[in-house]
Amino acid sequence: MPLSPQQDILEIAQDASVLRFSPQAGGRLLSWTIDGEEVIHWPEHADWSQPARIRGGNPLLFPFLGRHRVDGEIGFWRDASGTVRELPMHGFARDLPFEAHADVHGAGLRMVLSDSAATRAGYPFGFRFEAAYSLVDARTLDVTFTTTNTGDARLPYYAGHHFYFTLPHTQRGETTIELPRTERRYQQADGSISAAEPGEARYTLDEARILDRFHCLAGTPDQPVRLVAPGLERVVTIDLQRPGSVPWYAVTTWTEAAESDFYCVEPWLGLPDAIHNGMGLRWLEPGQTETAALRIGVEKTA
Repeated sequence: MPLSPQQDILEIAQDASVLRFSPQAGGRLLSWTIDGEEVIHWPEHADWSQPARIRGGNPLLFPFLGRHRVDGEIGFWRDASGTVRELPMHGFARDLPFEAHADVHGAGLRMVLSDSAATRAGYPFGFRFEAAYSLVDARTLDVTFTTTNTGDARLPYYAGHHFYFTLPHTQRGETTIELPRTERRYQQADGSISAAEPGEARYTLDEARILDRFHCLAGTPDQPVRLVAPGLERVVTIDLQRPGSVPWYAVTTWTEAAESDFYCVEPWLGLPDAIHNGMGLRWLEPGQTETAALRIGVEKTA
């Protein structure tokens, strides 16, 4: 697998399951393979000069996700006092180095980002953000965000995942996503969020109506998200109803182009511009900690 020699790559393995990470490049999960077959996509030629632009792995979206606007200008947010600050799309976490802490049993990795001079200009809060990955077995992966307010002011945030699941583009028409009860929304050209449309229980991945769409969870999920890929003889499940977890707000579906051999299924705690529109905006009081957990399972169907 082509990886940059400038990156320190950590590998976690259990039986035939292998996870590769680059903590220094945004705490990023790069890939997940099982029996040599790719589950989480990593591109053959990754441009490490712009890590945030690499289409693969799982970029971590924190403290805010998506695009934000102030007076029509993208990349800014306004706090309650009226101060306008600059913040990149999907936040800064994916561009910063994380501290890595390997599980003593060898099947997990915790990566931690704390506030610094690099974060405070655009986000003036004390925080500790941890992303933890743990292989339960060769086909089951637990992923947890833990966010702590280490400062003395209320902290706003809404984090998210950006999983790039491997899928040959020619198989989109036969691959389906199954969802719990949802409402479908999208971000309009002016940055506002569209009115809700009734969500459906099942879509094929070649449908234009799910490209760059937010499937907002309507209450407690009554079933996991399922990505059913007959061409890969694989079913991926994403369980969003984990013990002790705060509620996930939406699952976003996206891919880049008609010929992209991946499809992104992204659990999010809020929607873009939530700091202004309130959709999923979370607040942590000083000293407060909360966790957002999910479990990914991969089943072989043949």
